[in-house]
This record gives sequence, structure tokens and C-alpha cells, in this order.
Amino acid sequence: MTVAPHFQHKNGVLHAEDVALPLLAQKHGTPLYVYSRQALRDAWESYRSAIGDRKVLVCYGMKANSNLAVLHEFKTLGAGFDIVSGGELARVLAIGGDPSRIVFSGVGKQAWEMKAALDAGVKCFNVESEAELLQLSAVADAEGKTAPISLRVNPDVDAKTHPYISTGLKDNKFGIAIGHALTVYQRAQSLPGLRIVGVDCHIGSQITEVGPYLDALDKLIKLIKTLAEHGIRLAHLDLGGGIGIRYTDETPLSPATLLDNVFQALKDNGLEHLELVLEPGRSLVGNAGVLLTKVEYLKHGETKNFAIVDAAMNDLIRPTLYSAWHGVVPVVPRGGAEAPHYDVVGPVCESGDWLARDRQLNIQQGDLLAVMSAGAYAFTMASQYNTRPRPAEIIVDGKADHVVRPRERIQDLFATETTLPTA
Repeated sequence: MTVAPHFQHKNGVLHAEDVALPLLAQKHGTPLYVYSRQALRDAWESYRSAIGDRKVLVCYGMKANSNLAVLHEFKTLGAGFDIVSGGELARVLAIGGDPSRIVFSGVGKQAWEMKAALDAGVKCFNVESEAELLQLSAVADAEGKTAPISLRVNPDVDAKTHPYISTGLKDNKFGIAIGHALTVYQRAQSLPGLRIVGVDCHIGSQITEVGPYLDALDKLIKLIKTLAEHGIRLAHLDLGGGIGIRYTDETPLSPATLLDNVFQALKDNGLEHLELVLEPGRSLVGNAGVLLTKVEYLKHGETKNFAIVDAAMNDLIRPTLYSAWHGVVPVVPRGGAEAPHYDVVGPVCESGDWLARDRQLNIQQGDLLAVMSAGAYAFTMASQYNTRPRPAEIIVDGKADHVVRPRERIQDLFATETTLPTA
């Protein structure tokens, strides 16, 4: 059973929209990332329809999937962008993105990145520490420019998600403690080259309940009122991203549920004039992609069975990094007797090289498997470990397929390296 409507079995063969996955494997090889264009559009529509005529800017959290074709699709649909590096800024500019719809997040912005963002004219810098505030002030002042800023505050709220993707607790590296925020805002007000425009908060990723958002919002509303009492008035409230998707049996939080609750709270507190900024990533792309892989060998042991496939942890690191669960679906299911259980593993020389554990699969050598929900934090976290070329990326649009990133060639992986002179 798949968890994404744009990847379904038709006549016994798994398709991406109207394209059979075996045809893509034959045409482009494996491992292979395959995305559905309609899935991207439908995910965006879930936000657009939930927003209605309310004042909301959706800035796609592009660290989830930064392929230029994906970025261009969201730009065309009306998205802004949430960036965390100068490289991501360059990607947005490369597809003609509007800098005034870019928010720049991240704890470690370097001076050159700040300058590039100032030159581009981004909407806002989400500042995460006093040291960063001082650096940004110095860079902006030296450039004769004014940096629009919000402070990312840490509300110490448990997002009830994996600790590696929980970002709103006081022990996390992100943001400024909310109890210290007034002092830092006042410091920002006194520094040259800065203009206060908002407040930012991001508590984590793969959140499936509205409660953590509302807990954070309650603290933010109190801060916004305190700031106003001290003459600091904001134009926008950035609640970050974090809405989860369905990997197995989760019931995801809908954008409509989140927005309805947030705007009710703002209205109840006389703050409905604020622009709301959201930074969704996973919820826009997660279920829009699969990783297609071929079974190279089946290895049956005394205590474990292994399906050794041609994809590996360098292609999809989430399982070994987060113990993340991804569905694994035979592209052409086989009938017959009860299937054995397998760990689905790759060829990388690490015991941590696994994509799925203890999955009941009726498979044979040479079969194709689809690792589901691989549109977010998959290719963007891929590496060339073991000198393995990264997969191609394909976007399916109805009956057509488009190569939006070709497979790397082995010789390209070391083309820029040199050896030492002979002694």
C-alpha cells in the first residue's frame, strides 16, 4: 500500500502519475529519484485554499528539496522562499525568484552571505543570536544599507518529534531565549543598519498536532504585546514550518487546521493586522517523491535476511541518521506464499547502511523497489561517500518525464582533484 496518491499501482505496476516506474528505471537507470509535478501542485493548493484572502506569505523551506525545477514550480505557483545559506540564495536568484519574498534563516550566517542577501534585497533576516545581530549591523552599516530583521525566539516548546529535528527547546542551538528577547530587541533598536520588522519562531519538523504551535503562539503573542508596550511594533509573525506528512500511519496536521487556529488566536488578541509568514518544506515535497532502487542480491542468514539494493545511505541517509521509517513497495508485486522479512540494505561499507528493517517482501533478485515519501530531506542530504555518484532526479508530468538533474559520472567526482608533485 502506498501513502501518496500520485504513486499508485495500475495493472499491477507502480506508476508515477501516468508513467510506469519500470520504464523510468530502464530509461534512466537506478537508483533514481522520481517526483510527481502534480503532487507538488496539490500540496501547494492545500496551503493556498487554506489561506483564502488572509494575509499570509508562504516561503518554501527549500532545504527539503532544492532542485531548480522544484524551486521554479513553487515560484510559478506563488511561493516565497526560506533560505539557510548563500548557496540557497543563489539557487533562488537563478530561477528568477523575488528577493523581497525571501526570509534568511540559520544560526551561522557568514559576513559574505549577509552581504549577498543585502545586495539582493531579501525580505528579512531571521537573527538567531546577539553575536549575529552585531555582525549583521556591522555588515549592513559598512554597505550603507539597512537590514530588515526579525529575531528568532526559542519558546522552549516540545514539538513532540525526533530530537534531531526538534528546534524549539531551550537546549537546542536555535534562536534566542524568549525571556531574553525584549533585551535583544532593544539592543537591535539601538544598532545602526538594522530595521525591526518581525518575530520568528520554528519549533521543529514532522509535527502532526496543532498543540505545540499554539503553545508557541501563546508565548509569542505575549512577547509581541510586551514589545509594543516598549515602542517596538512588528509587521509580521513568522511561525516557521514543520507540518508533518504521512510516512506510515500518521494523521498529518492540515494547513487549514493550523491557520484557522492561528488566526483565531491573533483575532482574539487584536493582532490580526500582522502578516503571517510560514516556512513549510516537507509538507510540500515529502510525499511527492520516491527513490527507485533495484534488488542486486538476496542474502538469507540464520537470524536476518537481507535485500541488498543499489541505493544506499549516501543516497538516502534519513533511516540511519534518524531511524526514519520509509515505506518500501515492490514496483511489480508478486503473489504466492507468505513472504519472508528482510532488512533492505545498500552496498556502502557501513553497518548503518540500511533503508528499511524487518519488512515483509515477496521479492527476487532484479526486482525494483520504491522507497516512498522520499521527496524531502533525501537528495538534498545525499553524498558521494564510497565514491558513489548521486542519482539522477526525474520529474513526471502526466505521461512525460523530465530529467531535472542527470546522474553524476564517476569521473566527475574527482575531476577537480590533483596529486602532489613528484618528490
